[in-house]
Amino acid sequence: MAQMTNIATDQGQEVLDRWEEIKKKADQQPEITDELKAEVLDKIIVARVGLLLRHPFFGNMATRLIIKEATDWCPTAATDGRHLFYSVPFFAKMTNKEVEFVIAHEILHCVYDHMTRREDRDPQVHNIAADYIVNNTLVRDGIGEKPKDIPIYQDFKYDGKTSEEIYDEIYKKYDEEELKQLGQLLDEHVDWDKDNQDKGSGKKGKGKSPSDKPSYSKDELRKIRDEIKENMMASAQAAGAGKVPKEVERMIKELTEPKITWRELLRQQIQSTIRNDFTFQRPSRKAWHSGVVLPGMNYDETIDIAIAIDMSGSIMNEQAQDFLGEVKGIMDEYQDYNIKLWCFDTKVYNEQDFTADNGQELMDYEIFGGGGTDFDCNWEYMKENDIQPKRFIMFTDGYPWDSWGDADYCDTIFVIHSNHDKNLQAPFGITTHYEEAKRN
Repeated sequence: MAQMTNIATDQGQEVLDRWEEIKKKADQQPEITDELKAEVLDKIIVARVGLLLRHPFFGNMATRLIIKEATDWCPTAATDGRHLFYSVPFFAKMTNKEVEFVIAHEILHCVYDHMTRREDRDPQVHNIAADYIVNNTLVRDGIGEKPKDIPIYQDFKYDGKTSEEIYDEIYKKYDEEELKQLGQLLDEHVDWDKDNQDKGSGKKGKGKSPSDKPSYSKDELRKIRDEIKENMMASAQAAGAGKVPKEVERMIKELTEPKITWRELLRQQIQSTIRNDFTFQRPSRKAWHSGVVLPGMNYDETIDIAIAIDMSGSIMNEQAQDFLGEVKGIMDEYQDYNIKLWCFDTKVYNEQDFTADNGQELMDYEIFGGGGTDFDCNWEYMKENDIQPKRFIMFTDGYPWDSWGDADYCDTIFVIHSNHDKNLQAPFGITTHYEEAKRN
């Protein structure tokens, strides 16, 4: 990113500098008396009750965070997944609804696992990207009120994107000064497993230094992440249907629903094609006791499928070979099969037939092409050539130019690779997302 090399990567120093900046900008810092501390703590408790009444998911999550003053090292607010750290002067100037917003902000950072997802990315830019995600959710769902004195990072043009995708976009597009003009971080984002390893780094501030912030081992961080997941699911259940942000509902669905890989689904669907008809030659015995004879299944050992590989530009040969290798492994389990295989972009080409006895190897198929994308050309080709497979399997990036195809022509399976939206579902048929086999 242009001119971003000057951003401090020592967040301990960064927090101190920001604290000094906040103190300079304030017209008048309130004197931190015991009375003010009690007033701020009461405000946080009232805000937490307000969340319980109006936004029960956030309220339930908030009750699981231990409230802890951290004015000495935290200029605004922060969380480690177990605590809500807060600065007395920062919260003293806010209304109860604004405090609700900040508490919910910290909760979503926990839920979205922003504390450990930074990896080797620039800390400042990653923090901004994470704030866009969180603030968009809170503003959209009307959780509390945005603090009036802080121009937070919030823009609905980033709706539906991950923090990593937003990071990539703003890292390339904006320099340091431009990012400052876009907004301001609402809280302190601390990578608890990284920023506290070098004890004593950073200059001393008044009272405690940044090195006195909590520090956790990787094992402890894993425990905290597991606790957050458990709290999230329990809070969602307590809140009830329709009271949980849609992004959180999707995360819970992914955590609780049994997962089936694209390989397992592909095997299931191909194997199901052999159960293609009923016959009285082998009647079912289920209803014999009632005197009724029902037809049994006629298991046809010939698997008849058509496969189309989208060569519009995003697919790599290694991916296609991996996909075809999986199909071949399934086919090798059967005595007979008929596979029609072709590539496509805006038209179909290089169609070849593979059977158990024609001597051709599926893995020898030559993959080539690359251009636009027109899914409809596959159905036009099948209709023109009188091809009606028991299953039509498309290996694609999931970016059709227009239509996804003819929903009524045949049973279709979409194996989607390289799409940024891992929850994308085709409007018909069965959708599964390709993932490369894990390598040790």
